[in-house]
Amino acid sequence: MSSKPFASSTDLAEKQATLEELAPGVYAYTAQGDPNVGCVIGADAILAIEARATPFMAQRWIDVVRTVSNLPFGDLVLTHYHAVRVLGASAFGARRIIATRQTAELIEERGEQDWASEQGRMPRLFEGAETIPGLTRPTGTFDGELMLDLGNRRVELRFLGRGHTSGDLVVWLPEERICFAGDLVEAQAAPYMGDAHIDDWRGATLDNVAALGAEQMVGGRGPVVRGAAVGQAIDDTRAFLSAVLDGTREIRDGGGTPRDAYRSTHAALAPRYGTFPIFEHTMPFNVQRAWDELDGIDHPRIWTVERDRATWDELTA
Repeated sequence: MSSKPFASSTDLAEKQATLEELAPGVYAYTAQGDPNVGCVIGADAILAIEARATPFMAQRWIDVVRTVSNLPFGDLVLTHYHAVRVLGASAFGARRIIATRQTAELIEERGEQDWASEQGRMPRLFEGAETIPGLTRPTGTFDGELMLDLGNRRVELRFLGRGHTSGDLVVWLPEERICFAGDLVEAQAAPYMGDAHIDDWRGATLDNVAALGAEQMVGGRGPVVRGAAVGQAIDDTRAFLSAVLDGTREIRDGGGTPRDAYRSTHAALAPRYGTFPIFEHTMPFNVQRAWDELDGIDHPRIWTVERDRATWDELTA
């Protein structure tokens, strides 16, 4: 058994939340490294971005939205399938729930296991878990790109390549040059790679994110970044991914074990990233996925409660 507290199971302190208006009617809600959410106020309805882990937690965000608009929710956009992003969807009463086709497929394949896994890893984010009615399933999916007309502005949903999962999308406001990047980019927070396509992510996918030329970016976790800090967040994410993948490769090619790779990459990354939110949580799962990818496992293995604990105990012991 590991002596380290499991994942984020002991992270029980409430986080300070901040509402920021990025442009007229465009809002981000961040909370010291917790999953970020946002919304765009349209002419007749609100576009919501991410749903939080439970309807109870989502309602807290909706109550904040109601301080700036009483319009109904039109579309709810989910950047990817992870439970902390999607299981609160029923609270919005949205006309449509949008995700990529790949995200919809992942929900069907592994949504139940992911729900149990994430609730065990991050119990604080699942306050009001009894309000979850079941899996959230998109009612509208797309491949590539989807344009949304909100009446007063255009919003583009774009799939830019495999990354944090095989189905991540970004929400792009071309006139305002604002990007909601989901977990493809983290700002002052550690990336989670357990379900990732790491080499694609650190390469072409982040190149495509950078090519948007965003002037403001809301990552999956961490503060809103602006100007030069946008590029810094992308570079930090890329550097973290590369350190884990290349560091794991070095140990693997030298005849080491996943535990050796965890210790080596943790030591290499801790001076720069060790104080970032969920760094300790992510590292064992990041290394195991990197090892799997190097072993030629292209489609990430499903995380279950049992696999979570076994990996944690094996790598951190």
